[in-house]
Amino acid sequence: MNEASLFFEVDYYQINKSGMSVAGDVFLSTRSDDGSIVTVLADGLGSGIKANVLATLTAKMASVFVLNSMDIRKSAEIIIDTLPVCSERKIGYSTFTVARIEPDGNVHIIEYDNPGFIFLSTSGAKKINCERIDIKSSPVKKNFINYYTLRLERGDRLVFFSDGVTQAGMGCASTPLGWGSFNTCGYIENLVKTDPGIGAGKLSRSVVSQALAHDIYKAHDDITCEVICCREPRKLLLVTGPSMHPEKDREMSERIRDFKGCRIICGGTTSQIVSRELEMDVEVDISKISKDIPPKSIIKGIDLVTEGILTLCRIAELLESGKFRNSDEANAATEAIAIMMNNDIIYFLVGTRINEAHQDPSMPREIEIRRNIIKKIIYNLENKYLKKTELQFI
Repeated sequence: MNEASLFFEVDYYQINKSGMSVAGDVFLSTRSDDGSIVTVLADGLGSGIKANVLATLTAKMASVFVLNSMDIRKSAEIIIDTLPVCSERKIGYSTFTVARIEPDGNVHIIEYDNPGFIFLSTSGAKKINCERIDIKSSPVKKNFINYYTLRLERGDRLVFFSDGVTQAGMGCASTPLGWGSFNTCGYIENLVKTDPGIGAGKLSRSVVSQALAHDIYKAHDDITCEVICCREPRKLLLVTGPSMHPEKDREMSERIRDFKGCRIICGGTTSQIVSRELEMDVEVDISKISKDIPPKSIIKGIDLVTEGILTLCRIAELLESGKFRNSDEANAATEAIAIMMNNDIIYFLVGTRINEAHQDPSMPREIEIRRNIIKKIIYNLENKYLKKTELQFI
């Protein structure tokens, strides 16, 4: 893989309005053919199903337009003219923020009635060009959008959020007008100052959790925060399965030992090979027992050692559904996903020796050949979570 000097980590966290089964906020992110990243945060009017449908329509329209190289400003105008309008209040049925991050760090942002984004620059110089664009054909009261251009450098962050963040705590004695943009910004700046290496996932979760605390842990609106971090790529090596030829066991083990980054081993046989070749003990960790996923093991210096097929199947399922974000599930599979989410380039080294146990017709149907499970994991990492991956069979 041709590694980029910069990597743009994108993640978000969301809590539904109390009592609602779906969120009226929708976040989408995708990568275009030229390597640009497009993100959309849309906030449908109200809450629940109706708001979700309108926000989803907005987010998907914006993604399609921008991915097809339509000018981001023209895209916003079409969306505003297309969306339904509230007959009483004469406001659009969805607000939105669209960002296009180009591989060289240049960023284009369209903001329509969402709270203003926060730009945290390591250099301290926040160079943001802003243009207000009037939309004369718009039937809504607010008939303009803000268009921003800026450049991200290593260590910079962009933070976007719905008004569920800034209005959190509204009506409370300590925050009668809500948490507000100024206080939100101060909170984020303190988080980054305390933990300069904080990732997009942890930062977005922290902002949403703090907003929920202002709502006395009962969300008065959907609360969503999106974070983009610009940094040198973090690397992860995941090794699973014994090699086709046993004489390559030493080579595989040395690649694990010498890898500069995080390391995960998935598979009992694989871990035994590494233990033997590197003369390192492997011990089963029974401190946390899950009814569904076998316990992890411990090899000194390796970030995570797990069982193979069952754990990989669960990883694939959770990445597909995204349910790990709001789940209390704690096992080897969720721990592996947490490590994946905290890294940017993920290398897969997959052994091709067939494990006869997995061909037993009495085994559950969902247990597939290892290489197919890995391909599912890679597909979701690349398309849902914008990770870069490299796959090698051994």
